[in-house]
Amino acid sequence: MKKLFLVLLLADAAMLAYAPVLIVNAPYEATMGLVQKIFYFHVPSWMAMFTSAFVCGVASFFVLFTTRKTADRVGAAAAELVVVFGLIGLITGPLWARKAWGVWWQWDAKLTSALILWLIFVAYLLLRRYGGAGSEKLAAAVGLFGTANVPFVYWSVNVWRTMHPTTAVVPSLQPGMRGPFWFCALAFLGLYVVMLTLRVRLENRRAELETLYLAVED
Repeated sequence: MKKLFLVLLLADAAMLAYAPVLIVNAPYEATMGLVQKIFYFHVPSWMAMFTSAFVCGVASFFVLFTTRKTADRVGAAAAELVVVFGLIGLITGPLWARKAWGVWWQWDAKLTSALILWLIFVAYLLLRRYGGAGSEKLAAAVGLFGTANVPFVYWSVNVWRTMHPTTAVVPSLQPGMRGPFWFCALAFLGLYVVMLTLRVRLENRRAELETLYLAVED
């Protein structure tokens, strides 16, 4: 298992190192020019965020309806990564919007719902940190609620008229952009798997350490 993780880590590190080369050589978008290349970071970061939200949701389900301690650790790790990758998206989005739309932010359906989704998982982490006894169950309920909002965020641009492009942008990419985009998406998802694995391992070590402390106290 450790060898497989090491292979994944090295492979993803190589992909992340090579991704800028592909982005530089990708063709310019006709209207936005150079700033459009933020797309190769912005969209993959949201893909990783949505993936982590679903992982947190599944783990939260098991926390609520089973007694599996591992599910709680996976849920906490996944929620942290929702916040991390979501923050990347919330930073790169306005940088792109300022050049493309002339404004840093618009309170349209897509942007507002994405911000709310991110804040839901921030609330999850705050509950875990400051909620006291039984906060794991309450945080799990918040995690499930956040996961249920992911489809709404994704489809909001197709339901309401908004400045944000629709979900048809990725399938309609020209060949010169399609390859670099999916390469970056895989690199981000690989980074997500690496970070999730490390974060869950840390939670397991913390649980073992807590067990040892309790044994010493007894």
